[in-house]
Amino acid sequence: MKNIFNIYKSHYKDNFHLAYPVIISQLGHTLVGLSDSVIIGHTGEVPLAAVSLGISIFTIFLVVGIGISYGLTPLVAQADGAGQQSACGYLLQHSLVINLLAGVMLCGGLLALSYNIGFLREPPAVAAQAATFLRLLGWSVLPLMFFQSFKQFTEGLGFTRQAMHITIVGNIINIVLGITLVYGFKMGVVGVGVATLADRVLMGIAMCYYVLRNKRFTPYLVGVRLHQFSRSIARQILSIGAPVALQYVFEVSAFSGAAIMVGWIGTPYLAAHQIAISLASMTFMGASGIAAAAGIKSGNFLGRGDYGELRRSAIASYHMVLVYMSCTAILFVVMRHILPTLYIRDVEVNGIAARLLLIAAFFQLFDGTQVVGLGILRGMGDVKVPTITTLFAYWGFALPVGYMLGIKMGWGISGIWWGLLLGLLASSVMVFIRFHIRTRQMVAANG
Repeated sequence: MKNIFNIYKSHYKDNFHLAYPVIISQLGHTLVGLSDSVIIGHTGEVPLAAVSLGISIFTIFLVVGIGISYGLTPLVAQADGAGQQSACGYLLQHSLVINLLAGVMLCGGLLALSYNIGFLREPPAVAAQAATFLRLLGWSVLPLMFFQSFKQFTEGLGFTRQAMHITIVGNIINIVLGITLVYGFKMGVVGVGVATLADRVLMGIAMCYYVLRNKRFTPYLVGVRLHQFSRSIARQILSIGAPVALQYVFEVSAFSGAAIMVGWIGTPYLAAHQIAISLASMTFMGASGIAAAAGIKSGNFLGRGDYGELRRSAIASYHMVLVYMSCTAILFVVMRHILPTLYIRDVEVNGIAARLLLIAAFFQLFDGTQVVGLGILRGMGDVKVPTITTLFAYWGFALPVGYMLGIKMGWGISGIWWGLLLGLLASSVMVFIRFHIRTRQMVAANG
């Protein structure tokens, strides 16, 4: 064990320093939904279920935007690793245009869906409040995509702390404003929606100001040529960003689809599902941060042509996520009766959520390893085959199995969650095999 630690020690350190600010930044997206749920949860079961439904739908659109924005990071990391600084600014310029156009389309889609939410067959009182909440979340996509452009640029260069600081301040604003509007002005779900929108506007402005005013980025920004737009550069970014977006969509839509099936069972189950899934999502963001750091390092080593270090750095990231997710699994088991009470004090809802947290504890390891594997492959520019594997794992396996166990065989919400667990297991195994084969081939081919 000591020999293994010594082999990977330097990579543990480097990856950790890159990862922890990204983890906090990633948590920011989840904490917005978490704080919205906690704030609104104490006002009643129906508002909590409405926010649950709204977040479940919004998350599908959110991950499309985030996935598209991720197309910039490995390209910047590879260009920086190859010493091509001016190319990084040119990539940022194109990413900003792509992200804002994507934001407009995602916002339009969310607004249209909010007016047609009845087709989901959710309880009318829940659907009505969810529609209002969803409209406000829809408008927040625009400043969020603006923020993501500059965030992914700086992370690709290895500067991860400023986005973390901005995210922390933004979440504080979201919580304070949300509490004020919900309990001070009695605005209900509208209050948490307005708070989220305001938070994302301020974060976008702050991130842009940081990049444009900081002298450390000047050598990179000289490559910006506002009068030029290259279709080949845009295709290069989208060739990574679009498959990554699909990967996220396949996974998150499976969880959102699960939420819709849970809604068929009853409102208390949907509220419990939101509690358990928001807690699992929060721990997942830690793994996602490790994955982002792994992708950055993979891109850097690929740009340098150092494939042996690429593989060692990636394996170190696998070690890190296994340790982290083991700790969160233990936390879920030990605290399963306490954590749900942070959201709502309802005996039935809390009891259901406690059972779900036991299942969530099992899939922590698989969730962590699959996202780290995807991050490593993304840094290497390998996104097409992993996209196919995620499609199979979630839509060809997780959802059908969850439907059969939960709805057809009568296992209820537990059956739906066991389906999700098996989907994560399938994704984790297939992605690791892909990483192992690709990196072994690269190392062998280059001596």
